[in-house]
Amino acid sequence: MNRDQYPIGTFDCPALISKEDICSWIQEIRLLPIRLMETVQHASEQELDQAYREGGWTIRQVVHHLADSHANAYVRFKLALTEDNPTIKPYAEDKWAELPDSRLPIAVSLKLIEALHERWVYLLESLSEEQLARTFVHPDSGVVSVAQNIGIYAWHSNHHLAHIHNALKRV
Repeated sequence: MNRDQYPIGTFDCPALISKEDICSWIQEIRLLPIRLMETVQHASEQELDQAYREGGWTIRQVVHHLADSHANAYVRFKLALTEDNPTIKPYAEDKWAELPDSRLPIAVSLKLIEALHERWVYLLESLSEEQLARTFVHPDSGVVSVAQNIGIYAWHSNHHLAHIHNALKRV
């Protein structure tokens, strides 16, 4: 495994997800906006345009990707909670990262992430055991439970935060 690409490794979901796992993962999702802001608040424009690895995204693109990805995730959770095992639509992350809005100041996405995570955490903390067991179908990954997806996005948060830390070390 490429440590530059996967600095914290890949997500390894436990076979049996405990309440403690869920609480820990929700806490990671809750903390991302604060940890992200603390990490990038003093970054210069030059640093924001530094890639985290050769051929990788810039810090700016990673911040905007977190907003895009987590907005999609939030919708996927709502679909799984309101529809019977819906098939979700994937999106071309690499192409989204090249769109003009990926060059905006990161403050735009930081505000979006802060507001989105406040709503998301509120929703996640309210879920019953039955709701945690609900599922959606990802065309590439197969059937994913709501509980498993909480873990995936806790990992996703820390995965990209590590990318940003690594990019800042490279400057």
